[in-house]
Amino acid sequence: MLTWLIALPALIGGAAYALVLMRRRGRSGMRIRAATNAAMMVVAAVLSAVALTAGPATAAPITAAAPDVSTGGGMALLAAAIAVAGSSIGAAIAVAYTGAAALAAMSERPELFGRAMVIVGLAEGIAIYGLIVSIILIGKA
Repeated sequence: MLTWLIALPALIGGAAYALVLMRRRGRSGMRIRAATNAAMMVVAAVLSAVALTAGPATAAPITAAAPDVSTGGGMALLAAAIAVAGSSIGAAIAVAYTGAAALAAMSERPELFGRAMVIVGLAEGIAIYGLIVSIILIGKA
């Protein structure tokens, strides 16, 4: 993981340099960008090989004075947060599209109000399902 953290600024800098080069040089910049991309692929392959061939990590032996640390509860809380965030973002996108379509349909035919609100409510149900999942996960924490 440390290898990727060290290489990440270089990869981002290389990508930014390639974009600037494309804007300034045109077709010759395309050749330079292709060479830069090839070099970055070689570097990524080397970093992958280093990361995959590394030996297993060993932990220090536990002494009697070390406290017992469990991450199960923390992981459940993290999973609950991800469930709420993901479902809320999904519901927001769904309500945006269905709400816009419902308003467009109701502007032409006002009698579609009931049907349109049911569809928007179903889209909002995604967030409620995420909330239920997070309550279950917090209960297990």
